[in-house]
Amino acid sequence: MLAAADPHSANWVSGRGKWVLLVSLGTVFFTLLTLYASVLGVLLPNQIQNLDPAGKAQTLGVIYAITSVFSTLTTPIAGALSDRTRSRFGRRTPWIVIGGTVGGIAIILTPHGGNLVGITAIWLVAVVTLNAMQPAITTLVADRFAPAERGLASGVVGGAMTAGVSFGTFFAGSLANRIPLAYGIVGGAIVIASLGFVMFNPEPRVALPAARPFRLGAFLKGFWISPREHPDFAWAFAGRFAIYMGYQAILTYLLYILQDHIGLSQSVANATIATMSIVTFVALVISGLGSGVLSDRIGRRKPLVFLASLVMALAVTMPLFVPTAGGMMAYAVLIGLGYGAFMSVDLALMTQVLPKAREGEEDTTGKDLGILTTAINVPQILSPVMAAALLSLTGNSYPALFIVSGLFVIVGSFLVLPIKSVR
Repeated sequence: MLAAADPHSANWVSGRGKWVLLVSLGTVFFTLLTLYASVLGVLLPNQIQNLDPAGKAQTLGVIYAITSVFSTLTTPIAGALSDRTRSRFGRRTPWIVIGGTVGGIAIILTPHGGNLVGITAIWLVAVVTLNAMQPAITTLVADRFAPAERGLASGVVGGAMTAGVSFGTFFAGSLANRIPLAYGIVGGAIVIASLGFVMFNPEPRVALPAARPFRLGAFLKGFWISPREHPDFAWAFAGRFAIYMGYQAILTYLLYILQDHIGLSQSVANATIATMSIVTFVALVISGLGSGVLSDRIGRRKPLVFLASLVMALAVTMPLFVPTAGGMMAYAVLIGLGYGAFMSVDLALMTQVLPKAREGEEDTTGKDLGILTTAINVPQILSPVMAAALLSLTGNSYPALFIVSGLFVIVGSFLVLPIKSVR
């Protein structure tokens, strides 16, 4: 269904404004994912290992689970509230400015938490505020681009995000011995990127109907989207959820996989992560940008998402079959190709399965995309816990983790196929 975005047709960008918005979206998502990858993949695991070397895996899982609960709740709520926001700067701008600024400052303060409780508390503030910003920016793909151009926009966003993951891992791996400096750079960068975004892309001034009076019951009820009435939305959610369950498990424990499964020291593992990130970066740039343009050109989303997911499944099981540094480099290539293509097309697909608003109903694009984003955030809660449990039960043997991760991604790829409203 494309109707969900039709009310925004007067706001669709063209000409120079389209390219400025594309570059700005790429910049802010690159910066945001550089931050996430730096902290989640390298900086925080190193901090935890330095504070609790014996229980590092379990402690990391607990911290991720705590903060991910709050991020999961924040994303759809912030999306829904941004739909209701009425200000002289627009609906999305206040959320981008406040979320990016507060989140960036919290990131800068994270290495100064002192102990596990302090680090977790500051990281929690960063997670909540940055997740409040993210749905406001993501919604602009539906708000500002015509459906026929969303593959291009999704490709730019997906390519920027996957490039940010690779660069962030490389960046943080290079500064693993200077953790406060690394936190300071990525925290300052997200503040600059979010403020720059709203300066170069002011929201169009449009006459919006007054938001309906806030009623908590109706507000909470709006977060339930019936799978029977909107089956494509449900299939898209389930597919994305399963794919991220598998992907996140390996990404979160990459440092420990290199140490405990491959047999590298902490310093060599950090250097290897940096090298792997360069390899992944090249692969994802090739697949990420190309897949979004190809998707618009052929007018199809599902086959590309399906094939990309299968490549990701092969990637996450590669360390099982080739438990060497060379096998991890093969993982880096395959995850770059698969995840780059997946991210480039997945967002465009998501904007086309949103529930159709009935006449007279409020626009709920931000809320609906926020709900779909929880299919990424919830695995951030469950996947580290699942991985920690598997490692605990198997005496820190990683093959079970690779097998389970691969199965999740394979199942997720097939859940995309029943979607009927998108080719």
